Amino acid sequence: MERAARRCDYAGTDKLSITVFFAVLLAALLHATWNALVKGGGDKHASMAVVVIGHLPIALVVLPFVPMPDAAALRWLFAGIALHLGYQLFLISGYRVGDLTQVYPIARGSAPLIVAAVSMGLLGITLTRLELLAIGLIAAGILSLALVRRADGTRNSRAVAVALGTGGFIAAYSLVDGIGAREAGTALGYWTWSVIGNAILFCVWTAAAKPGLLRRLPGDMRLVRTGLIGGTASYVAYGVVIWAFTLAPIALVTALRETSIVFALLIGVGVMGERLDLAKVASTMITIVGAGLLRFARG
Repeated sequence: MERAARRCDYAGTDKLSITVFFAVLLAALLHATWNALVKGGGDKHASMAVVVIGHLPIALVVLPFVPMPDAAALRWLFAGIALHLGYQLFLISGYRVGDLTQVYPIARGSAPLIVAAVSMGLLGITLTRLELLAIGLIAAGILSLALVRRADGTRNSRAVAVALGTGGFIAAYSLVDGIGAREAGTALGYWTWSVIGNAILFCVWTAAAKPGLLRRLPGDMRLVRTGLIGGTASYVAYGVVIWAFTLAPIALVTALRETSIVFALLIGVGVMGERLDLAKVASTMITIVGAGLLRFARG
């Protein structure tokens, strides 16, 4: 596998190609799939643990065939590993104190706005008004899903705070991994080593915080299946995203990736039997319009 040319302009090309566009949409579908598996588990920490560990089989198969990342990327690699752990812990905490339909949309919807702001303010990326409008529509469509739950009169400020923290971690690791993959000269090599490092770090933390949890995981075949399917889906999904980071502006890829919430809704309604109402349809349509606009803005 040839080493990709290093890209240090942080913007990628000036176009969001049709290949990148549909590849990121596929990644969004895979992301929604593994999140649905975690949601379906009774013990959210155990479900997250098997998905994180479930990255390892495919990562170890791929590892001999990918280049080693350049030494210049090591600082980004280590930072990304730590940020992914922070994201995972915040997501687990969010699901403990809040509902999926509240935590997930806020976390995923806030991330593109943060990435766009940092890209323009610190990385010197220029986004057109049309691109900013598209990012705003995607974020608005996703965030508005969090309001659906308020129809029953419930409010959970703690869940909102944790979800916003989760969104901060998503934005941070997206920026770090986007820059790191370009410095590494190999998107897949960078991501594969990141997966291995994150699994080790997550297991160390889990062993200290949840004694005995790791030992009981192999005995639960449902969790093993969740780990293998979810881990593989997650590895492929974010591997595609990191590859896209090297070819297009990080802010645009991040915004498009968060359309995963649309697929999550479709899975929830079609597979899990969740209720579909007008508010969810409207939010989904806003997100889809934003994604389409984003494609043509740089098409």
